[in-house]
Amino acid sequence: MNVTRKPAPIIILNGAPRSGKSSIVAAIQSLDERPWINLGVDTYVRNATPQRFRPGIGLRPGGERPDIEALLPTFYLALYTSIAAHSRLGLPVVAEFGHHDAYSKPLGILRRVSRVLAGLPVLFVGVQCPLDVIMERRRAEQDDRRQEYIPLEPNDMAPMSVRLWQDLVHVPGIYDLEVDTSEATAETCAITILRRLEEAPTEPSAFERLAGIAPR
Repeated sequence: MNVTRKPAPIIILNGAPRSGKSSIVAAIQSLDERPWINLGVDTYVRNATPQRFRPGIGLRPGGERPDIEALLPTFYLALYTSIAAHSRLGLPVVAEFGHHDAYSKPLGILRRVSRVLAGLPVLFVGVQCPLDVIMERRRAEQDDRRQEYIPLEPNDMAPMSVRLWQDLVHVPGIYDLEVDTSEATAETCAITILRRLEEAPTEPSAFERLAGIAPR
């Protein structure tokens, strides 16, 4: 006998590198008893994408790798389809991304993936963090992840790629909720997000608006 499951919630975090998304993911997984599955960009790039196609869906703004851009819509659609499948099977998902459309030509990926999650309970969260705080975090990092981005000296100004992230990752800026990790800890942000999940929606969700399928 088929058992109909209620779709589990999906949290999509969107923000620039070093804005604190991964810390919020870890806090949600720690604070909530549900088995939140992390299916974001770090997981996909580090564990699933072949080396020659990296950074894949983590490609920076600026059109620096047009040779792999043709794959990006498929990569994103495949990952979001997996997110949808987890939700429909009753597994909650929290995923972090840095969505932008500043490739060598527009790809419209955010609108495409929003349609993949149509009918599912999605909370789209903008993770904000001022540029000066992001630069402080980049300088303070000592682990291997620093080498995935542009190396910095203590007195360097923000590289162009970092400034592009800051300018473009929140376009068009349609969210259900925004948090600022310069003003709140990851745990506080996680609590705010989890509490928002418990509220009954009073208007079309951000993904419904992005997809252009808001209910009448």
